[in-house]
Formats: sequence, C-alpha cells, structure tokens
Amino acid sequence: MFSRLRSDIQTILDRDPAARSTWEVLTCYPGLHALVLHRRAHWCWTHGFKWLGRFVSHIGRFVTGIEIHPGAVVGERVFFDHAMGVVVGETAEIGDGCTIYQGVTLGGTSLYKGAKRHPTLGKNVVVSAGAKVLGGFTVGDNAKIGANAVVIKPVPAGATAVGIPARIILAPTPEKSGDAAMATPFSAYGVTPDVDPINEAMKGLIDTASSQDHQIALLWQAIEKLSNNARAFDSAPGDCVPGDAAKTECFEAEKLTQMMGK
Repeated sequence: MFSRLRSDIQTILDRDPAARSTWEVLTCYPGLHALVLHRRAHWCWTHGFKWLGRFVSHIGRFVTGIEIHPGAVVGERVFFDHAMGVVVGETAEIGDGCTIYQGVTLGGTSLYKGAKRHPTLGKNVVVSAGAKVLGGFTVGDNAKIGANAVVIKPVPAGATAVGIPARIILAPTPEKSGDAAMATPFSAYGVTPDVDPINEAMKGLIDTASSQDHQIALLWQAIEKLSNNARAFDSAPGDCVPGDAAKTECFEAEKLTQMMGK
C-alpha cells in the first residue's frame, strides 16, 4: 500500500512543476486523495459491499470534487491534475500512466446494465481539460484527447483527437519498431504540434484552386497572344478573347490561408 502511495506521489512530482515537496503533494493534492479513496471503494465493490463502496465513493466526491465510480478500474501512476468536476463511469478503465485534467467525463451512451458502457484508456493517455469520452470503446496507448473534445469513436494508439465531434490526427509512422517507437514525451494538457486534418484538407483545396487560377490565367494569355498574331496576318478577323477574360490571377490564396490561422 505504502509503495503504491509513494509511486503516486512521485508521479505527481514528475508531472506537475508546481509540486514542491512530498508533504505538499500528500496534503494538498485532491487527485491523490481521490485515488486513495477510490481504491478503498473499489475493494468494497469487488468484495460484494456495493453500498459501502458507493458511500466511500460519495465521500471522495464530496471531499475532492472528483467522482469515480467504485466499479471503475484505475491503473498505476495515474494523475488527476486539478481534476475538479471529473466523472469516471462504472465500466471505465484507466490504464497505467494516464493523466486526466479538470472537467473530463468518461461516460457511457448505453442504458444496458452489465454491458461495457464506458471507455477504456490505454497506457499513458492524456485527456485534456473539458474533454468528453463517451462510449464503450478503446483509446489506444499514448493517445491524446484535446481540450473540450467530444470523442465518440475509438482513438488509435499514438493519435490525437480534437474538435466536436472529435477528429482523429494519426501519429506519424515510426521509423523504429517495438515499444521504443511508441515512447513519446509527456505532453501537458495534450498540447501537440500536430496539425488539424480539416485545416490541412482546406489548405490543400486552397493550393489546388490557386494552381488552377494560375493555369487559367496562362491559358488566356496564350489565347490573347495567338489572337493578336492572327489579326496581324488578317487570318482571323475579330477578337476571340472575351473582354472580361481572367488574364491575371485573382485567387487570394494567401489571404484565405491566413484566415484559417495557418
């Protein structure tokens, strides 16, 4: 029991730069208190003392502001950072090394008793502030859930989920195989340098439209040149180029890209 408590305290010291001492963590971190109380509640729940488990969980919710159902499975080195308003459902599973911030909901979308209704988080998952992970699916190891994201489908290992509903940004293909390839540094609040796939798709469309605009301008310039040559030799009287032909580029690709925040 004490070795696991020491591990929990060291986890907080490693991940929270505001933590100054073991005594501060032991006395002032509600995430740690919620874990300790949940383990008591979970023991009661799994040994048939259902009401007592719910009562201990209720006390933990009152004291810490973190509601973890006694039936939920929580791994080792899990860190509830700030975590006010966190709700973890009955059939949820939280893997080793996960970090969960304030306002997170690991909720269910089914009313069938006994069914797997809540999500399973793999190892080292970061669920950022205000995120809602809803359903009985799996979030893979080392995945990140962005702030206020609403996740309603599985997230592959190493991927990032952002937006409402969440869009999946796949992890880059690792050059090395094995567990070492999946090892990623801890990312506070799930902040990632990865790009939004919707922004990337829009940028691709803007680039394509800009290229087509350039090609059309070149075509009209070539037609005008041929028309002028034809008139010079009196082989084709009249102007075959409409007066409003787009002989110069007018597509504002740079302005549209800036509007997207790129």
